[in-house]
Amino acid sequence: MTDTPAIPSRPEMADLEKLSPFELRVRLIALAGKEQQRTGAPLLNAGRGNPNFVTATPRDAFFQFGLFAVEAARDAGQWSPDLLAQPNQSGIAASLRTWLGAREGQKGIAFLGSVLDWAQQQGWDADAFVWELADNILGEHYVSPPAMTPFTAKIAAQYLGSVMGEGFPAPEDIDLFGTEGGSAAMCYIFGTLFANSLLSQGDTVAIMAPVFTPYLDIADLPEFALNKVLIEADVVGSDGRHTWQFSPEQIDKLRDPSIKLLVCINPTNPPSVRVSDDTVAQIKQIIAEDNPDLIVITDDVYCTFIDGFRSLASVIPDNTILVYSYSKYFGATGWRLGTVATTKTTVLDKHLAALPADVKARLAKRYASFTDDSESLTFTQRLVADSRDVALNHTAGISGPQQVQLALFSLFDLLDTEKQYRKDAQALVRRRLDALVEGLGITLAPDPLRVGYYIELDFLAYAEEHYPAEFGEYLKANYEPADILFRIAAQTEIVALNGSGFDGPPWSIRLSLANLNEEDYRTIGEGIVRVAKEYEQEWKAAK
Repeated sequence: MTDTPAIPSRPEMADLEKLSPFELRVRLIALAGKEQQRTGAPLLNAGRGNPNFVTATPRDAFFQFGLFAVEAARDAGQWSPDLLAQPNQSGIAASLRTWLGAREGQKGIAFLGSVLDWAQQQGWDADAFVWELADNILGEHYVSPPAMTPFTAKIAAQYLGSVMGEGFPAPEDIDLFGTEGGSAAMCYIFGTLFANSLLSQGDTVAIMAPVFTPYLDIADLPEFALNKVLIEADVVGSDGRHTWQFSPEQIDKLRDPSIKLLVCINPTNPPSVRVSDDTVAQIKQIIAEDNPDLIVITDDVYCTFIDGFRSLASVIPDNTILVYSYSKYFGATGWRLGTVATTKTTVLDKHLAALPADVKARLAKRYASFTDDSESLTFTQRLVADSRDVALNHTAGISGPQQVQLALFSLFDLLDTEKQYRKDAQALVRRRLDALVEGLGITLAPDPLRVGYYIELDFLAYAEEHYPAEFGEYLKANYEPADILFRIAAQTEIVALNGSGFDGPPWSIRLSLANLNEEDYRTIGEGIVRVAKEYEQEWKAAK
């Protein structure tokens, strides 16, 4: 039909495959959008991990507490109806109790009462705690200290300890820095590693793959120009399908002491499985025996979507920089809430102390605007300063209102003793996975390490499993791997991403199971099958 959108030619497609998957997605959305306009069917964009759910109670509490904070300011004094005084700290906890009592039964009120009870059980000064939250939510001051305000840091540390598994350091043994999501955290970390000569151009970094594409792209930036060693998820099960786990031979690459940094996402993105206990133990053993100075960045944003999780930050805490984002679990990508955690005995500080004298002299000049003792600065203190080009160190970190929401998200999970929300969130994504599998007409073997926030489908592996070998050869000879993505977009109004862009198999498809409804995933599965049958018909016609 003349109004059917055109699929790029094979040479054009080969060029498009060089783009980041998130840039390729723009072209796919445009193509699927044209088809959607033609047919009136809804466009189903499964290309991003942005969840389509929100966590209600801590948001209810946030907005309720915001109203209380304004009233506390009004009670402290006003020069005009809209020109209020700063809230008074003395007696503010009792005022909150009275305010909550007058609103009993409203959404978020009971939770705020539980938060106040919990803080007092910690032995905290109730007035100081409530005042910090009120001051933060009003946003009237620069955050101080800039890394994270004191009570928020204590809350976040306890939350991380509850989700990172056995062995995670106690709150008093870690340093935290609140960042604008995991993305900012990664940018800041690489910036500080280079600014402090802990990494230099040409150094070798190991990346566990498939992996979220920006981690590959960061290493290639001209200002970093790192040498990449990929640790491939090469394990295949008895059924011939990928398990997305890592063989001992792959992990053994880390024994090379020239590898200075390991980047890991756990659970993985896009395969969405928890890294096996055997692999975690092998990394620990390699650091103990062969590469004790190895720095590990572990991005654990998906950890709450599976039970039994244990972070590398809990197994090798002193070698690890933990990146955690609140965006996925709490449906809060737009809030931009993340944390970086290191131990107070981190190997990073040992590396800093061992820097040559000329480098230390250069760094003394770098940090001279806020300290005359740069050698005493910890890695996290440098991270905070570098995030604002040092000169603006006092304005670093996330805003006060963001910190209040971060604290309330953390407390919501800490106070949920039955972990009902966690069970509900896990069940939601798994129902969507079941619907997709049903639409595809396949079965997945049970896997206790499968998270299911994403799925990576290797179409060529499927073809080789269900068709004669010549069918797979026909596909490789006549089509670019991205062809299936463009056909799906043009014919079914479905947007998926190329797994190859995440350093996955060339013919793999990466789908998010977080941002569409259950029935949509069944439709997506059926659409992929429709396109697969079209390939089969073309193959038979060619024969």
